[in-house]
Amino acid sequence: MITMKRKKITILFLGGAKRVSLAEKFIEEGKKKKLDISIFSYELEENVPISFIGKIIIGLKWNDENLYAHLLEAIELNGINIVIPFLDYATVVAAKLKRVINNVDVFIPVSDENRCAVFFNKSLANDWCAENDIKTPSNLEEYPLIAKPITGSASKGILILESSEDLDKIDKRENYLIQKFIRGKEFSVDIYVSPRTNNIISIVPRERIETQGGESIKSITVKSSRLVSFSKEIIEKSKLVGPITLQLIEESETKDIYFIEINPRYGGAVLNSIYAGANSVEFLLNDFLKIENSYNEVWQDRFLMIRRFSEYYKICK
Repeated sequence: MITMKRKKITILFLGGAKRVSLAEKFIEEGKKKKLDISIFSYELEENVPISFIGKIIIGLKWNDENLYAHLLEAIELNGINIVIPFLDYATVVAAKLKRVINNVDVFIPVSDENRCAVFFNKSLANDWCAENDIKTPSNLEEYPLIAKPITGSASKGILILESSEDLDKIDKRENYLIQKFIRGKEFSVDIYVSPRTNNIISIVPRERIETQGGESIKSITVKSSRLVSFSKEIIEKSKLVGPITLQLIEESETKDIYFIEINPRYGGAVLNSIYAGANSVEFLLNDFLKIENSYNEVWQDRFLMIRRFSEYYKICK
């Protein structure tokens, strides 16, 4: 019996240290497409969870002047076919890499460098929303307020300001975006836009029921035409592509929806929407293989995801 040899595909995660489940999903989807997928991850150290299912490339810091030369060398040496960012600033790095790389066969499903830079900076993103009539918590006349580090992530460094005295205590206020503190339900919206056609393929809102370190550890999908329409407007105006995670909040009393932030990358809890039926891993591989994707809204409403810790063990040298 003659068996067809699987096509080998190598995927490089930029900062994918903890994204083991998503890496496993790429490998699983690859098998369905007769692809033998290998995962590499660009990290500052070897002992990270993804090292148990993939290979680690010890890399440089994002601000190192030799970063792009090192990335290009790693891509060529390891025969990388796809590059995917998993950290906020890694989106900017991937976008620049996409611009400077000469190998047209390397697929980097991210937006352009300018757009990634705007949405990495919360102040610039807030300005963009004002210019594009996207509703944000802009009323600063009533307390409490919330102060967010302009280039922060994972909810680190956020301050709740209960009075003008709290506001006056902030050192280097220019490093913070200050907004009205909204009480209500928080939503992440997992979105995939085809980088090849610029068409929106899926929009899946999910309520953030419980979070840890800025990421959802318990969330549930919500079929809401209001949330989908609001998200679609933002994506069409931003012209972002690839995997995208949008953060929204619905105020408890008024039910008004506000833009919080957007990250042009996979979110930490994106598997919730993937297993609900909006399989953005399949969509991305289809784009790489030049297989047409079409808009998909056939995903399960009220699909709950609960994340857990899982351990790996090894003897270190």
